[in-house]
Amino acid sequence: LSGLDPAQPYFQGTPTEVRLDKSDADFVDVIHTDSAPTIPNLGFGMSPAIGHIDFYPNGGEQMPGCAKNPVSQIVDIDGIWEGTRDFVACNHLRSYKYYSDSIVYPDGFLGYPCASYDLFQAGNCFPCPEEGCPNMGHYADRFKDKFKNDFVKLYLNTAEARDFPLWRYKITVTLSGKRKVKGYVNVALYGDDGNTKQYQITKGTLNPDNTYTAYIDADVNVGDITKVKFLWNNNWINPTLPKLGASTITVEVGENR
Repeated sequence: LSGLDPAQPYFQGTPTEVRLDKSDADFVDVIHTDSAPTIPNLGFGMSPAIGHIDFYPNGGEQMPGCAKNPVSQIVDIDGIWEGTRDFVACNHLRSYKYYSDSIVYPDGFLGYPCASYDLFQAGNCFPCPEEGCPNMGHYADRFKDKFKNDFVKLYLNTAEARDFPLWRYKITVTLSGKRKVKGYVNVALYGDDGNTKQYQITKGTLNPDNTYTAYIDADVNVGDITKVKFLWNNNWINPTLPKLGASTITVEVGENR
């Protein structure tokens, strides 16, 4: 039984007979997309973990793409009616949009077990544990009976608009060169299933021999990595023409470590 942002007003904090609960089915998975407090944030969804596994995409409160200005939201690509509904309850309605995308992407929406969204963002809960990560949405039941804890909270990030799934990678770059430079470093991944755009790994003072790490949420699952593209740039024209390279680049795939 899949709960799509189960309602908060009149339900949160009530006995289990009244609201959705893990006792309602052999396997209950829940997607929380609008779990900010109803007052004053107008959150429609409940925040406590109530299923066998509970997913909190983007932290579960504010979904990317829902802070668009009202005019562009109402005059939506899917029509005025869809746009008006999104303007009124965009975060709440993201749950069914994620679910419908999950049917098309059986390898997408990996939820990382973590104590909080902040820890997930900082990379503390990366990569997936050895038994793997559940997929939020239609294929969550592959993980039936795999977690022994009472409640499991799972975190992930999504894109701002369809297609919503993102795939998480840890990229570590060690620089080489003669002197430090102010600028930024970008990396793009190439694989046998596709390529990513460029993602910024670091910016500011770039020190040769220093190692920089970033967690990226790519809009493509590249499959087996065949090539990594490294680019750097300084912030302004430098007449000394400094040179930087990458002595090593390490890519760790969240899904299979």
